[in-house]
Amino acid sequence: MSIEILNALKLEKTNSGTWCGTTLFPSRERIESFSPVDGKKIASVSCTKQTDYEKIIQTAQTAFIHWRAIPAPKRGEIVRQIGDELRKNKAALGQLVSYEMGKSLQEGLGEVQEMIDICDFAVGLSRQLYGLTMHSERPNHRMYEQWHPLGIVGVISAFNFPVAVWAWNAALAWVCGNVVIWKGSEKTPLCSIACQKIVNKVFAKNKLPDGISSVITGDYKVGEWMSNDTRIPLISATGSTRMGKAVGVAVASRFGKSILELGGNNAIIISDTAQLQLVLPAIVFGAVGTAGQRCTTTRRLIIHEKIYDDVKAVLKKAYTQLRIGNPLDQNNHIGPLIDQKAVEAFLYAIRQVKKEGGKILVPGSRLEGKNYQSGCYVSPCIAEVENHYEIVQHETFAPILYLIKYSTLEEAVALQNAVPQGLSSSIMTESLREAEYFLSNAGSDCGIANVNIGTSGAEIGGAFGGEKETGGGRESGSDAWKAYMRRQTNTISYSNSLTLAQGIQFDIE
Repeated sequence: MSIEILNALKLEKTNSGTWCGTTLFPSRERIESFSPVDGKKIASVSCTKQTDYEKIIQTAQTAFIHWRAIPAPKRGEIVRQIGDELRKNKAALGQLVSYEMGKSLQEGLGEVQEMIDICDFAVGLSRQLYGLTMHSERPNHRMYEQWHPLGIVGVISAFNFPVAVWAWNAALAWVCGNVVIWKGSEKTPLCSIACQKIVNKVFAKNKLPDGISSVITGDYKVGEWMSNDTRIPLISATGSTRMGKAVGVAVASRFGKSILELGGNNAIIISDTAQLQLVLPAIVFGAVGTAGQRCTTTRRLIIHEKIYDDVKAVLKKAYTQLRIGNPLDQNNHIGPLIDQKAVEAFLYAIRQVKKEGGKILVPGSRLEGKNYQSGCYVSPCIAEVENHYEIVQHETFAPILYLIKYSTLEEAVALQNAVPQGLSSSIMTESLREAEYFLSNAGSDCGIANVNIGTSGAEIGGAFGGEKETGGGRESGSDAWKAYMRRQTNTISYSNSLTLAQGIQFDIE
């Protein structure tokens, strides 16, 4: 299966029997990619060395001088062509995402579709990089603002969305006139290489220089190079809160800019007015989609006391219908966790729930047998807890769902907000008053707040990101493009005399 996918994406095989293509610079150190689907080794790729990194930075700096001079709509045309290439390769790339990361094939294809969608969005954006015109207090003066590209944009992405998050950043950065250096997750290096191969084809066809898009590979040390490099004015990093704190401090210490998309601890409030059968699919998908490895995964259900027992019964029944297995088989709902360390974290969380006094309603466990030979498959867990439990306050990147009871809407919102993270949130209600309260400034403190849909599945048209320990960054739609540019205010005098601001007089002979 892995060979067929890699051949479809035209990833060349070297004489040494390893797959390469991350950079033009071979290295002795390699990253080996093992599929969580069957435990088999897919490939090994060369790591980027410090000397390689320096050459890549220099190539990117040179490419930026050329790329920024191309009119934005022309840059948008290049991104349009990239979107078309992604359409051609959607099936193969979606399969690679599913096989290397472990998410279901539908989700793998959906992730590639997100890449296509953001390219379409960026094409339109390339003609809408608007600045404002302001009235000057001085006669015969004009004020306006404009936006300029930053230079090199560094993207550090996580394994759970091994291609889409890079595309969110890259498509916007490119139309804004920047060049991009991408460090993908060391757990999904083939996905990064495949994307680089696809965009390289477009840039080469248009006779554009190397360095507009670059991929580097390695562990956290490569991320440290990028975070501390003054030649990279913006770092967009997706990952854990722990990682984000390190990146944020490093970038801020050199007065760089950062877009941080970090952990989530997302809740759905279920009102006693909610139509359970209508919202049930959103709840279950939010909890178990991508095996609980989305930053927007539903981790807490805050349920009205009047319907608490009913919701428990419905969920327990729904969980018996979940099919766990090879994610490339579209009959299955849930694939594996990314690796066995993730499984151990899942099992630890269940032990901690019991230790703190919680009750396990649907047992979660490691699955064994011939269909689960990678050791990365688990059965999803449901537990009754109190919101203040230490384990509940932390994000566990696995399919464990916590049930919490409430009596008033104000209590429910307080529980929803009483965690360090602030990414996504939802309320299921038929009450307009409840919906509006949830969306008011007294309601959800998250960057995303939904009504009658789940916490998962953001569209690219809206800005994506969250508050508090989620990092405060925004990517994708709306005016998120401004983070990839520098603002400049301009004042032009067409007067025959000099007028100073605030009425200041400064006369000299």
